[in-house]
Amino acid sequence: MRSFQAVLQAELAELVALGRHRACPEVAGVSRTSVAVSGESRLSFCSNDYLGLAAHPDLAAAAAVAAARDGFGASASRLVSGDLPAHRQLETALARFLGRPAALVFPTGYQTNIGVLTALAGPDDVIVSDALNHASIIDGCRLSRARIAVYPHGDPEGAADLLDQARTARRRLLVTESLFSMNGDAAPLARLAEAAQRHDAIFIVDEAHAIGVFGPRGRGLCAASDVTPDVLIGTLGKALATAGGFAAGNRVLRDLLVNRARSFIFTTALPPPVAAAALAALEIVDSAEGDRRRALLRAHADNLSPRLAALRPSGLDAPPPDTVAGSPIQPFVVGSDAAALALSAALADRQIFVPAIRPPTVPVGSARLRITLSASHDPADLDRLVLALRPRV
Repeated sequence: MRSFQAVLQAELAELVALGRHRACPEVAGVSRTSVAVSGESRLSFCSNDYLGLAAHPDLAAAAAVAAARDGFGASASRLVSGDLPAHRQLETALARFLGRPAALVFPTGYQTNIGVLTALAGPDDVIVSDALNHASIIDGCRLSRARIAVYPHGDPEGAADLLDQARTARRRLLVTESLFSMNGDAAPLARLAEAAQRHDAIFIVDEAHAIGVFGPRGRGLCAASDVTPDVLIGTLGKALATAGGFAAGNRVLRDLLVNRARSFIFTTALPPPVAAAALAALEIVDSAEGDRRRALLRAHADNLSPRLAALRPSGLDAPPPDTVAGSPIQPFVVGSDAAALALSAALADRQIFVPAIRPPTVPVGSARLRITLSASHDPADLDRLVLALRPRV
């Protein structure tokens, strides 16, 4: 029998042979758009710091005040050691910002999806899920032990058909992202909401990549579409530039999650300085400064999107995603894993940092550069990226 190490080495060798071995790049620096990668300066287009708030002094100041007041670590689950002021203040502000009665903060966005789906669904239920939903949604569906029915990406009729087929289930849930993390395209939220209502389903929308970016004062694509899901999930780690996740809805939902969401109950709470920094970020998002940053981000997207479309390789099996106007996520699909790795390496030679995204993160044959924009970029940065891509495609 082979040793444990030999078994693991064989698995890693298989990933290498497939072109799917990954490692975490070593980066340093305060900025998320100009970083040092293994000690070399690079222009970065891979951060989710959409509004450029990661280095904002208001966030650092708020974190320092909370650390002095509450300490750094929360020390235990909130059900064990209690809520700290930063937790309560952040949840109150999130609920007010989203126009919902209540919100509950989790330590990560991943834990939020796991906690919500396992708390609301069980073996007698059916979860209808978009084919391109995030891994945290997929894992939450699996861990719930509900029956999972997957509809074609962005297909409200397909979702409605699956909900109709599940009419004998104890409970039906319909779950989607609003802005899809690898495609930058938007779900047809109004039509999905109508399907959920017609089939008496719980409608859950993950706004991780849309909060802070879209909608009035950055309230997300649900607000922009005049849709009120039963559960609105979001993250604090993207446009809000900190860490954590949240679920917003009615007060009964919050109470149930506190009592049933295992990823909330059985984990140490978000550190108070992180919660305080997230509150400071939310205040910026919901302000004239937030509007200015969103306008910059939209201008960058409008500038880059048509230029990337003109450079994309033709004849791919996987067509380019239908990216929503103004999306900070600009996928540059090249097809094979090898092509994506080669293009990423070519950009690195020109001091531009965009890692290759390969299966299983995206479907086979649709490897890509996931180019993401920030309000901290400027037009010259976009010109530099386009120039670096042009001779390589």
